[in-house]
Amino acid sequence: MQTPQFDIVISGAGPVGSALALLLARVAPAPQRIALLGRGQLPEDAAGADDAARDPRMLAMNHGSRALLEPLGAWPARSASITTVHVSQRGRLGRTLITHDELGVPRLGSVVAYPDLQQSLLQALSRSGVSMLEAAPQDDKPAQWRSADGGAVDGRLRVRSDGSPPTGLRRSYDQHAVLATLRADRPQPGWAYERFTDQGPLAILPHPKDKGLYSLVWCCAPDRARQLEQLDEAGFGQALQQTFGGRLGNLGLAGPRHVFPLALNAGPLLLDPRTLAIGNAAQTLHPVAGQGLNLGLRDAAQLAQSLRGWLHRPTDDPSPLLRAFARQRRPDRWITSAVTDFLPRVFATRMPLVEHACGLSLLAMDASRALRTPLTRHLLEGLRT
Repeated sequence: MQTPQFDIVISGAGPVGSALALLLARVAPAPQRIALLGRGQLPEDAAGADDAARDPRMLAMNHGSRALLEPLGAWPARSASITTVHVSQRGRLGRTLITHDELGVPRLGSVVAYPDLQQSLLQALSRSGVSMLEAAPQDDKPAQWRSADGGAVDGRLRVRSDGSPPTGLRRSYDQHAVLATLRADRPQPGWAYERFTDQGPLAILPHPKDKGLYSLVWCCAPDRARQLEQLDEAGFGQALQQTFGGRLGNLGLAGPRHVFPLALNAGPLLLDPRTLAIGNAAQTLHPVAGQGLNLGLRDAAQLAQSLRGWLHRPTDDPSPLLRAFARQRRPDRWITSAVTDFLPRVFATRMPLVEHACGLSLLAMDASRALRTPLTRHLLEGLRT
């Protein structure tokens, strides 16, 4: 059998795959034996384009994710801090405030533009020694990749972190997310808002570009999402004000609107004895509380820790390490998936008793630090092993 060109091949050069490559390069004796495969994702390709034209997403990165990326030199220069989170329910009593002071951290999280994060990761990779290849899966063999010159790319160990949805559990929420940039005439620096409605959660996050701007993620029924997309600016602003209220004064559109369908997809981490899936290749979550990317980065951090010794002995069989990694990640994946699956569904039952119970739960969490700390700690940094 021909010796593989690489020790590790990571397919997918998005944030999770890129972070994994950087983490491995720090401890690998030969970083060039790590291959990161992508399509059109070299640093020069990501620079100079308008944010909205490249990718409209704003990412809520929790405290743990920032602590992971900063030492790698991969934290973007532009970000907006979240120091307080206001959680409420439309039409019902009850709200909860979560502050950075009570958790003893400088901030609960940060909001970054997807293109900014991707650019900073790729720039760090260009200094890391990792082999970055333009490559694509073979049409007839999606598990195998070929480089731009047509050659096969193979490794002793393979990690999928591309955008292909995992095969396994799937749940459609019958919700779409409306993404937009807003301008507020009474901004509250450092405050983020999560407001539950009977159609889904609505999140308003500080925007990294300007203190008066906010990023909107409005989850609602597909028909409502299409209606919101087509409303003129005045009509959209009025609908938003009726749903969110006046906490930030008047809210108006400051950019285009984008609509995406929402679903839970979850599959196994271990695909075969030498192939793993992490990040979106292993799970895609509802955007409530912004946990999807943070969970994927914890996958990458744990995998890099698990492979530290193997990188010095790459001819050893990695199968026992990969099985142990899959077991270690199970509790964090299960808890995070369960929380982000439960919240948007329970608040959208349209059953008055359930809605009142949710309101009482928010009141109880606000009144008792002991009740809210376990959940907020998990959202802050996840379950780490």
